[in-house]
Amino acid sequence: MMELMVGPVLALAIGAGCRLLDIPLPAPPKLQGALLVLAMTVGYLLGDKFLGMR
Repeated sequence: MMELMVGPVLALAIGAGCRLLDIPLPAPPKLQGALLVLAMTVGYLLGDKFLGMR
């Protein structure tokens, strides 16, 4: 459960830090790029879950 909370908290902290320091976001500015990152993350998590079951 702790691992599920660390990711979103870290992402919010990085986003807030970039905004405060006026650094461009290290993420794609387009919806398609954001969806690609989301798809890769979901694929990674699913692969980890199914490969971990073996």
